[in-house]
Amino acid sequence: MNAFEELARLLDDRIGMTIDPRRRSSIEARLAGLMADCGFADPEEFVRRLRSGLDPTLMTRTVDAMVTCETLFFRDRGPFEAMRGVVLPKLREARRDFRNLRIWSAACATGQEPYSIAMIVDEMTREFAGWRVDIIASDVSHSALAAAREGVFSQFEVQRGLPTSMLLRYFRKEAAGWRVSEHLQAAIDFRHINLVSDFGALGHFDVVLCRNVLMYMDVERRRDILRRLSAQLAPDGYLLLGATETIVGLTDDFVATPGFAGLFTHRPQKRANMRLVASS
Repeated sequence: MNAFEELARLLDDRIGMTIDPRRRSSIEARLAGLMADCGFADPEEFVRRLRSGLDPTLMTRTVDAMVTCETLFFRDRGPFEAMRGVVLPKLREARRDFRNLRIWSAACATGQEPYSIAMIVDEMTREFAGWRVDIIASDVSHSALAAAREGVFSQFEVQRGLPTSMLLRYFRKEAAGWRVSEHLQAAIDFRHINLVSDFGALGHFDVVLCRNVLMYMDVERRRDILRRLSAQLAPDGYLLLGATETIVGLTDDFVATPGFAGLFTHRPQKRANMRLVASS
């Protein structure tokens, strides 16, 4: 087994990332750059050092270099239109006695997704007056999370999907780029979470966004994560996947919402069973 195959196996073990053979040249280029930055000339020596676990920082840098953090504000638009027009209004009605919502962006990359959610919630201030809305945002990449917490975006980044009205309302121009408002930053709790590991301590959620991440994992990883997401999603909660991602052959817990690509709810029988267990 060569160094590339060893690295692929290691990434699969640690973060569930399956390397598509078509992306091999891209991954090898990233590996070469990372090795140069870390002072390694021999790929096999680099992988041995990784596998030894003697240098946790090296594994962190490797994950940061290998994961894909492609994202933009209001990506695909449809899921966010569903959030504004269907998901949040229905949950507001269902939770009117509790006045509490929990939303999880499970693969937030550099933060555009959770900030998009926070802007939608903020624009619905009147509807959610007196409510507690918790937005948890997580990613496996430490560097992506650092950028998300910093909340500074380039001109190019804010031009990708962000309406001008929202840019002017929620961001201020600085020398380094556009900084998100403190009000919006305070609305989000950023955490480092590896979806391959146990995330049960996060508690239950009304909405989970796990978009464009399962596509990089093998079938068994997808099944396992969907099973655990189902367990932590409220019986009447909503799961949002990427617009091109499917649950066919992976889980029977969810059913698609007609008219909204990537939006799923628990099947009626699953929902009834969850409520029965909760009440027992």
